[in-house]
Amino acid sequence: MAGTISRGIKAPIIRQGDDIVNIVVDSVLAAAKEDNFELHEKDVVCVTEAVVARADGNYATTDDIAEDVRKKLGGDTVGVVFPILSRNRFAICLRGIAKGAKKVVLMLSYPSDEVGNHLIDLDLLDESGINPYTDVLSLDEYRKAFGYIKHHFTGVDYVDYYAELIKEEGAEVEIIFANHPEAIVNYTKNVILCDIHSRERSKRRVLSHGGERVFTLGEILNESVNGSGYHPTYGLLGSNKATENTVKLFPKNAQEVALNIQKEILKRTGVKVEAMIYGDGAFKDPVGKIWELADPVVGAGYTDGLIGLPNELKLKYLADNDFAGLSGEELSEAIRQRIKEKEGDLKGNMVSEGTTPRRLTDLIGSLCDLTSGSGDKGTPIVLVQNYFNNFAS
Repeated sequence: MAGTISRGIKAPIIRQGDDIVNIVVDSVLAAAKEDNFELHEKDVVCVTEAVVARADGNYATTDDIAEDVRKKLGGDTVGVVFPILSRNRFAICLRGIAKGAKKVVLMLSYPSDEVGNHLIDLDLLDESGINPYTDVLSLDEYRKAFGYIKHHFTGVDYVDYYAELIKEEGAEVEIIFANHPEAIVNYTKNVILCDIHSRERSKRRVLSHGGERVFTLGEILNESVNGSGYHPTYGLLGSNKATENTVKLFPKNAQEVALNIQKEILKRTGVKVEAMIYGDGAFKDPVGKIWELADPVVGAGYTDGLIGLPNELKLKYLADNDFAGLSGEELSEAIRQRIKEKEGDLKGNMVSEGTTPRRLTDLIGSLCDLTSGSGDKGTPIVLVQNYFNNFAS
């Protein structure tokens, strides 16, 4: 009777240099023995990116960041555009950037950052008469209009917090508020675009308006600096605070680890599971309005069986329309038969209307992120079973 099962699996505390593949496989098989369940083909073994990067030792210091920033942007005035408001995600990156510059022009989007952390309430913005699409505000203008507002959940005034971080690293700071990235060129032509999912568009706009040395955050530490960690595609994107002067980067070996987990479980059990290294899930909190996805992707690495989108029929559509005159076992059997006969691609077909049009990796990764949590559950591994089953299975 069971449908999809998402099972958090406990693991040892993972340190740099640990064999992440064998730890994951050992943990999954130990859980199966202790909790009396079996692995099946198309089960999905998922591992949070944090422990994969930790085992790989993919760390960098603020000095490493500063050296890369000086090399790429010249070490004078640097524009830092559209950072998210996060002590965990961006604060230590900002320390490194400030350490590599004489002055930082920090440009914050308003009323919220890219992932939904609000500086100010939307109603307050409406009452102010300020046009967020066109108006560029100085710090004084911002304070006069909105005052000193602390984040709903963290209790932090991120404007002051980021300003103090920059000053602590010995750089001068100027803070402005705008929602069009090209506004930064009126202050400096040397720019780091810190937005996550719109970074390439922002870079194009800044370059077209006269930006000179323009980099995304994904192009800072995209190569090793003095033996530091790095990510060739995402650089500092997806990094997390490790210490007050160290960040853990997004795992650069995620694809290799996913493939090796699949291979090792097949070797030990004869069962071909799928495997995935996951980051933040992609979902929005209805109260805090935070869109969780602060990582560049949900699926950092995954096996081939997780490529694609769901291809599902909407059961309630079938019950209310095609089989409205049936009930009981006759209805169930008619639906089971329709599922067995469904086309290979239902895109655009009314019978799939209302099903979730998202990639499998985004759906499964979001499920895993909610299952593992971000605190002290101690389950960095999630086993998803029966995900590819349906009513006719």
